[in-house]
Amino acid sequence: MSAEPIRLVVCDIDGTLLRGSETAIAPAVFAQVRRLDEKGILFCPASGRQHASMQRLFAGVGVKIPYICENGGLVFAPGNSGALLGKTPMRRDLAMRLCGDILAVPDCELVASGAETSYICLKHPEFPDYIRSFVGNNVSMISRPEDIPEDVVKISAYCRQGAAVARTVLAPAWQTHFSVAIAGECWLDFTRSDKGRGLRQLCTALDIPLSAVVAIGDNYNDVPMLSIAAHPYIMDTAAEELRQRFPNHCANAEDVLSRL
Repeated sequence: MSAEPIRLVVCDIDGTLLRGSETAIAPAVFAQVRRLDEKGILFCPASGRQHASMQRLFAGVGVKIPYICENGGLVFAPGNSGALLGKTPMRRDLAMRLCGDILAVPDCELVASGAETSYICLKHPEFPDYIRSFVGNNVSMISRPEDIPEDVVKISAYCRQGAAVARTVLAPAWQTHFSVAIAGECWLDFTRSDKGRGLRQLCTALDIPLSAVVAIGDNYNDVPMLSIAAHPYIMDTAAEELRQRFPNHCANAEDVLSRL
């Protein structure tokens, strides 16, 4: 790393801090975050997850941290009740049309994200419980997308046949309007923002240069933040294309944190 001191570590959650079927952040990660805080280095989770889900995951960390949520659609200042630093809503008419397209795809579930709630139009009865219990989101059931009472900051298609299938079907019509990113094996996310934009908003608000930022991720929705951070790391489990693009690899995020 360069001689400039590191001031911020921004880190993906699913596939990076949480691997496989894990649902809780390892105590070793919390210990490293507290150690970095003592050195004046801020840790920020960056995820497609909801703010409330991320707060629950990091409830035991013991220090104030910021959050980049909904793939950069929302950015919160350090602290569990941190101020909203950035919000990038989707244009409502386009968001409603996209919701309709996702609902029309067989075996695809729709999750539309507000500031603190995931809105779901029921197709399969087990899906809301999956979002509540495994993902940890606040969930509201709606009859139709037009019933969403607030700005939409992210729309996700959960495709049981795989995110690549959903991308083939949905991306051609929507990639000129929104950022489209594979966010997991079954998840395809649409936003007006991305993790790179969220990182820029956070760095501007906290007066931290990108040259002082470490970023860690594992998937295509991490590329925008990995591309602008001075010190990007990609997980060993990432796609070959991503491992070729980013030369710094790691087996787990704790190893990177321990070296700072």
